[in-house]
Amino acid sequence: MTHPPVLVVGAGPVGLTTANLLAARGVPVVLVERNATTSDEAKAISLDDESLRTFQAAGLADAILGVVVPGTGTRYYDRKGRPLFHARGPEPYRLGYPFKNQFAQPELEHVLLEALKGRDVDVRFSTELVGIDDTGDAVTVRLRSGGREVPLTASWVLGCDGGRSTVRELRGIGMTGVSHRDVWLVADTLGDHHDERYGMHLGRPDRPTVIVAGRDGRCRYEFRLRPGEGTAGTKPDFATIERLVGRYRSIEPGQVERCTNYTFNGVIADAWRDGRCFLLGDAAHMMPPFAGQGLNSGVRDAVNLAWKIAEVWHGRMRPGLLDTYEAERRPHATAMVRFSERLGEIVMTTDPARALVRDAVVRALLLTPAGRRYLSEMRFRPRAVHSAGLRAGDHPLTGTQLPQPRVLVPPSLHPRLLDDVLGQGLVLLGVNVRPDDWARVPSLPLTRIDVALGDRLPSSRAERQAVADADGRLEAALAPADGCFVLVKPDRYIGAVVPPARAGLLDALLSRHLTVEVTH
Repeated sequence: MTHPPVLVVGAGPVGLTTANLLAARGVPVVLVERNATTSDEAKAISLDDESLRTFQAAGLADAILGVVVPGTGTRYYDRKGRPLFHARGPEPYRLGYPFKNQFAQPELEHVLLEALKGRDVDVRFSTELVGIDDTGDAVTVRLRSGGREVPLTASWVLGCDGGRSTVRELRGIGMTGVSHRDVWLVADTLGDHHDERYGMHLGRPDRPTVIVAGRDGRCRYEFRLRPGEGTAGTKPDFATIERLVGRYRSIEPGQVERCTNYTFNGVIADAWRDGRCFLLGDAAHMMPPFAGQGLNSGVRDAVNLAWKIAEVWHGRMRPGLLDTYEAERRPHATAMVRFSERLGEIVMTTDPARALVRDAVVRALLLTPAGRRYLSEMRFRPRAVHSAGLRAGDHPLTGTQLPQPRVLVPPSLHPRLLDDVLGQGLVLLGVNVRPDDWARVPSLPLTRIDVALGDRLPSSRAERQAVADADGRLEAALAPADGCFVLVKPDRYIGAVVPPARAGLLDALLSRHLTVEVTH
């Protein structure tokens, strides 16, 4: 292909993830970062199962698992520091990985950066984006490095450059929401005794606190500061750190790996796309940290947009496909921002009366099976569903994410993770459909897989792969689609569920995006 590379601005976790996803799909990338190296700041600390599934798609799951703690969710404590409940999330390993995983951001960035060395990615540190000229057919940018400016032509510009995004500012895109004034002290410490595989949220109104143990004696402490105890953007003095952390452990100056005082925002960019420029991660949305979803929301952005950019770059799909990015991602990101704000107001309140009511309500919910499930499975968290974009029909599974159970694949029948069978492109699953039903499907360029449910063996054919349920989880996930075709997008969200008689709906959904003519 003769298309220019894609420019990714920002070498934080979202930018590095995006670059890896694009490169894994054969798209050349130029990655620029204004700083001289990756970050050493205390930022994100939690990766969920969906993010680990995304790293699997980039061929990085094993490397990432080497720097995380396979976690067991979050334990919430009441106003007196007593355990309230343990939120472990939905079904364990529903997406193939633990629901919540602790990590140190510098280690994660190192792994992601190292992975780029063997891929078609031109990484440029100490390089700042200073100008963008979108001509409609391409984007010409000006990059400043070493005191001089150089031009670069790119197919698209992806702004993964954080809350103070240069891409967003150069395109004149505003943000709407609230900047919160509460100041929090965050400290990453070494030589710590905590070995819990879950995060701890202590809802003490006198000092709301978060403690998250990491690997090799690392531990993250976060404390809400009172007026006069610290200013946002400054480094706290050791006496303050010792006074706050000392409640949980003794600490010496050399055991403070990094620390800062910070505030947070709950804001959404007014637009996520301007011509050939896109916003991802904190450039598009910023949220309080209490749900642990800031980085994970950015990774969702990356996997959603990367496959679409790749399909258009390779000429397999039309540019209009890119309009589905914001339509699919904005509703959930917005809901997660609002949820994070509400969670902080409730869990981390400094109002003793509100804390008393919170604890009473939680204990009342725990008295009923439905209430226990609601809390322990975190059903209070917004569910990621594509309510618009590349989807069709009104089946209950449409727009939801397909789980990743282990499946049996002939001829060996050795259990494999489902995504390793699905591959990188669009996939059509035939769930207990008859061989003759496939003749109703238009000639679309997608992978076709027969799914055998009901404890039956899979039977592959020359034109189709086949899989069968390994442990009952595939059956549970796809039983509502029994006898139907299920269109799975490369980000593993379901685009349509149709019975054979309505297979033409797939044509209506995809033909306007495909660059090849669909035949019947």
